[in-house]
Amino acid sequence: MQTVTLIIDTRKELSTKYKKLLENEYSTVIISKDIISSLKFIQDKEPDLIIISDSVDGDLAGFCKKIRGLTYNMRPIIIAISKSAELEDKLKVLESGADDFISEPVNSDEFIMRVKAHLRREFESNLDEKKLLPNKNYSMRALKRILSSPEDWACLYISIDNFENYRESYTKLASDKLIQTYSAIITSALSETDYLGSLTENEFLVITEEIKAEKIANFLTFAFDMVVEKFYSSQDVNRGFMIMQGDNEVGRRSDFAQTTIGVITSRTKEYKDNQELLTDLINIHNLAKLKGKSNYLIERTKLTGEDAVYEKTYNNKVLILEPDESMTLLLSTILKIQGYEVLTEETEEIPAVMVIDAGDNETRTGLEKCKQIKNDEKYKNTKLIMTSAFHEKETILSAGADLYLPKPYEMVNLIKWVDIFMKETNIS
Repeated sequence: MQTVTLIIDTRKELSTKYKKLLENEYSTVIISKDIISSLKFIQDKEPDLIIISDSVDGDLAGFCKKIRGLTYNMRPIIIAISKSAELEDKLKVLESGADDFISEPVNSDEFIMRVKAHLRREFESNLDEKKLLPNKNYSMRALKRILSSPEDWACLYISIDNFENYRESYTKLASDKLIQTYSAIITSALSETDYLGSLTENEFLVITEEIKAEKIANFLTFAFDMVVEKFYSSQDVNRGFMIMQGDNEVGRRSDFAQTTIGVITSRTKEYKDNQELLTDLINIHNLAKLKGKSNYLIERTKLTGEDAVYEKTYNNKVLILEPDESMTLLLSTILKIQGYEVLTEETEEIPAVMVIDAGDNETRTGLEKCKQIKNDEKYKNTKLIMTSAFHEKETILSAGADLYLPKPYEMVNLIKWVDIFMKETNIS
């Protein structure tokens, strides 16, 4: 991301000189002649650096204090430039919120080095330590700046899905390595003028040219799927999924990590602020999610429309398929008390969660039922808990169950997993 510098100076020659010293392909410099227009620019662009001269009518220290009060949430660098070399003036300005005080005449080399030092420190203080990328505050600032840009742009919201499950199974050290590797892959797909920053631990923001967005998204989904298996054991790779370990020998099936990318371009609509843009990015990103497969989706103008909002209904249905009638009654009663809508036989209604008994060791009817359900498209978002008197965790999970719960189990354990899966189903 280009740094943005605002120079507040009424003098034409000196302000132009400072601009020429600082402006390059990585830095944009704007000159303002008065405080009023400067304050609006600060709110709109959130500059990284503000240079204010005492040529502006009024008290320099007072202006520094006013700017600092306006920018408390973004904390730009403020450098005061003054014809005065008096210690009292310097202390007053620095106490009012300025980060530096430079007396004129200014040595050009020293001026450039001072500015670079301040920008370097400010950038490093906003760096995500793990990914070595700008943090969320910086990324939100980058989003705000593009909204007023005359150039076409595209934003990519990139995530690593199933990341928590991977970290739980393979340790934090391995998950950090996965994050860093993907960060390097994304960086390799971008040019120097593109922006790459962090949103959360496993989510990235890319800002690039509209024409490049789809090529980048296509490359990243391909590249991620090519390398991700190297982060798993050969046993997991051969099996095709991870087995998450839990309490009381509970086993949960988890898909491998995948990447999902949502893309919005400047042609989509006019945004009021960066928060509205981020919300739309998250929405298109969530629409792009596919189970067990990396994917990307681009929001195009033809997909948008006024009042075209889809509200997802919360699904709290639980289907119990248990041959023991007394156990069915017990489960049904307890889950109803928890506020769930309980079904005890298959209907046209699609449950969010199914609890199925695997059957006895000879017939194993539940395993066959599980395979049928997993192959039925209408149940693609339904989570399946399989209870079993025969303790073959891998066999049961390989049949398609999302969770293996050995009998006898504690009721509180089942309720916990129903609650977890209910939330996951309604978020996806």
